[in-house]
Amino acid sequence: MSLKTIVFSIVSFALGVALVASTPTASSEGDRAADAAAIRAHIGSIFQAFIDRDEKKIYDTHSEDWRGMLEGYPTPIKGIDEYMKANGIDWPKPANAPKPQPYYAAGTTYKMDHFDVHFYNPELAVANFIGEFQSKAGATLRRFRIMDIYAKRNGNWIQVASHTVVDPNWRAEQMSQPRTITPEIREQILAKRDAVWKAWFANDRAQLEKLIPEEVIAISDGEDGWSDRAKIFAQAKSFADSGGKLVRLEFPKTEIQAYGNTVLIYTSYVYEVDVNGKRETASGRATEMFVRRGDELVNVGWHMASGK
Repeated sequence: MSLKTIVFSIVSFALGVALVASTPTASSEGDRAADAAAIRAHIGSIFQAFIDRDEKKIYDTHSEDWRGMLEGYPTPIKGIDEYMKANGIDWPKPANAPKPQPYYAAGTTYKMDHFDVHFYNPELAVANFIGEFQSKAGATLRRFRIMDIYAKRNGNWIQVASHTVVDPNWRAEQMSQPRTITPEIREQILAKRDAVWKAWFANDRAQLEKLIPEEVIAISDGEDGWSDRAKIFAQAKSFADSGGKLVRLEFPKTEIQAYGNTVLIYTSYVYEVDVNGKRETASGRATEMFVRRGDELVNVGWHMASGK
């Protein structure tokens, strides 16, 4: 081998070593245990900030150029200000603004399972995990599937992006469980039920179109067939055209069940109408089905039967 060949081989080998050393390589959590622990602790501090509703901490743990997708927000989020807005936080706060109430009850904790961090270079890491908030009794309040992207800036890891969604398996479980009906929710449901009945008796077409969807199915007392939307609207118009007016409407007993976005109402009813000076009273029982669509409750069906 000539001297020229030997020199060329040595130079080539040195360049190859330098190139390998300078090229960023992916590494696992085990190779970067300290950084992985720091990222996990940082994510934990975000969970705790949401439990405490420490809005300043939430702001500080995310970069100004944050990007990502959050459950319930319709578009990709660009920047920390939009991130705060997407979480329902009015930011920045006025200097004299009162301290907000915590999002969760006292004793709420968080949990992270299947936690994995992968480093794509010394200053870029991706964490994937299942995260959840738990009540003091240990019940799962919310469970998420999360991918957080972290960057190392000024020597510290900070979250720069995330894709956060409610765990679909947990959501499916919750949809089959009865929801708690608070007094406020009960009042809203009953107000919507009353609005449907009164709109029908008044032949308020605008309200009926808003509250009764196309797919409605109704079984009314004394009728052989079932009613669709067109027939329901026609019956309301016929009642109004005959000179009928609602005089009294009462619901002596009402029970409510709610599952996910579906509300079931079991009720007894009494109503009195005046048709050209003639009073008529009717009473019975009804089962009514409502579904939440956006901020609205729509009446998708009912079954009425006369009697006590």
